[in-house]
Amino acid sequence: MDKIKFKIVTPERVVYESEVDQATIPTAQGEITVLPNHIPLVGVLRPGELMIKKGKEEITMAVSGGMIEVTKNMIVILADTAEQAHEIDEQRAKEAKDRALKLMSEKNREDVDYTGLAIQIEKELARLKVARRHKGSAPFQMPVNN
Repeated sequence: MDKIKFKIVTPERVVYESEVDQATIPTAQGEITVLPNHIPLVGVLRPGELMIKKGKEEITMAVSGGMIEVTKNMIVILADTAEQAHEIDEQRAKEAKDRALKLMSEKNREDVDYTGLAIQIEKELARLKVARRHKGSAPFQMPVNN
């Protein structure tokens, strides 16, 4: 079976790099699944859950904004932030979301960046979704159905 070279990087590090079977990526136009021999495209990454399948493994990450580039058998993602499910501190993500919601609800404040807060809330919700979905599971493991 064909594989796709996959690489996701942030300004701080290479988060994951390997040959994979497929990747499901949240984009500004909606969620897309990229398989081997996909048509070339460039897109905008939006906050959400990114899932990679490699054999029987399923690797899940929370990502925020960035760019994606797909060529015939390669995916490169330049993300503002990306965390694998086992790296997410669920309590910190919940607290950050709550702080942003509180700031957003304060009335008569001219110094509030509502767009920035909305983006922050979306990012933290993605982190919480990934953390809660994979809570208690070992990193990089997908249950095997017999």
